[in-house]
Amino acid sequence: MTVEDYMKMPYTKIIEEIDDESGHYYYGRIGELDGCSSTGDTIDDLYRNLNEALEGYIEAKIEFQLPIPLPDNKQSGENYLLSIPMSLYKRLLEEACSKGININQYAMLKLAQ
Repeated sequence: MTVEDYMKMPYTKIIEEIDDESGHYYYGRIGELDGCSSTGDTIDDLYRNLNEALEGYIEAKIEFQLPIPLPDNKQSGENYLLSIPMSLYKRLLEEACSKGININQYAMLKLAQ
């Protein structure tokens, strides 16, 4: 498989908003890939930096012929059915795609804010 093949996979992106002695920023990591993480001053910066970190991680694993874990497709937590207008669904989907994550992850991020 190529780097591009891995980049298209639905890896779990875990995002945290941080306020500490160094300031306000966002921290993110790829759940399935130990050590694959990044930060950003804004959420957009974080997603861009996290995608770059993911790409570099995969490139290094391929270069050194090391195994690359695949995404965890298991769902966690409870399922909750929510009916929303189609216009809102489309907007959420577009925003999620622009950030490189699936709509469920994006909706959870928005709800957590």
